[in-house]
Amino acid sequence: MPTITFPDHFLWGAATAAHQIEGGNVNNDWWAMEHDPSSGCADVSGDACDSFNRYPEDIALVAELGFSSYRFSLEWSRIEPEEGEFSLVALDHYRRMAATCHEHGILPVVTFHHFTHPRWLAAAGTWEALHAPDRFARFCEKATGHIGDLIGMACTINEPNVVATMGWRHGIFPPRVRDRGRRDLVNDALVVAHRKAADAIRSGPGDFPVGLTLSMTDYQLQPGGEEWLERLRRPSEDVFLEATEGDDYIGVQTYTRMRVGPEGFIGGEEGVPTTQMGYEVWPEALEATIRRAWDKTGGLPVQVTENGIGTDDDEQRIEYVTRALTGVKRCIDDGIDVRGYFCWSLLDNFEWVLGYGPTFGLVAVDRQTFERRPKPSASWLGGIVRANAL
Repeated sequence: MPTITFPDHFLWGAATAAHQIEGGNVNNDWWAMEHDPSSGCADVSGDACDSFNRYPEDIALVAELGFSSYRFSLEWSRIEPEEGEFSLVALDHYRRMAATCHEHGILPVVTFHHFTHPRWLAAAGTWEALHAPDRFARFCEKATGHIGDLIGMACTINEPNVVATMGWRHGIFPPRVRDRGRRDLVNDALVVAHRKAADAIRSGPGDFPVGLTLSMTDYQLQPGGEEWLERLRRPSEDVFLEATEGDDYIGVQTYTRMRVGPEGFIGGEEGVPTTQMGYEVWPEALEATIRRAWDKTGGLPVQVTENGIGTDDDEQRIEYVTRALTGVKRCIDDGIDVRGYFCWSLLDNFEWVLGYGPTFGLVAVDRQTFERRPKPSASWLGGIVRANAL
């Protein structure tokens, strides 16, 4: 394969989420669900990767590996443990995280909401509560007021489509509801919350791009699947792509494809391997979704805010990312404004209902000692970052 180079100032990063790595987030709805024996969760998050305490080590590792940015999230339930009660200690903690990034020459990319909700909001109905978008905007305003001068890029809501579909349609995430109509109402609330949050974040200190991140799938139409394709894709993607007007970028987060036929989803194709998550290894899905996001948003700049593979075979990870990045470069060569690539994830972490089984990390974490052990894929990707070329 000939060497392919990326544009100057292309942003290379690794991504994480607070609940998946911090540990001890006892005051949110996910902690509550994990400890419910009926939830089906494989593990409880517990101490996770102890990153609430070990974040200086993690950020130093990001720098040592050669990345130029680190995407992490704020834990809303730490910052606002009771409605209207804000913790200066928690706000100072996240400010120190952003400052530590700058000390290492790393751009802090801050996600304001990554799947978890304070228990007080969950008790009120989460996104079905009429005041939820306003409460989220208030949280964003408060957090930005404290750390906005250090933020390099902001994500309002991580994968709002997953929050709604997994929580209110399939009943796998909190609050474990299975109701299409309620899911659609939550979609609407999340769109409002995103728009209010973007305004709140922009009203504070700092000057940085603001957008949302969307879980996107390469939906591949099979004969007779046209009606199902629209039925599946509109509530899971299009309502959010259409809500990005005024944003500075769209964050694309893609892992695989799904084939859609006359009866809905078709299972995996014979001969195509699957990941630890159970879906097909299909890195070319990233290129397809970048193109769709670009088209549906009328040419909004794209950040690949998540891409990676859950596997215990690190050579498979290298192959997957190679093929995904090759697709990113094809998009760039065709004039699509792709500005960055964030690998999911920096660390092997808590993978929600699947617990600690799937391993997406560039870095392994010992579950007893919390020792960080970079995998060969970490230094391999770091070499690409330093060369800005594959």
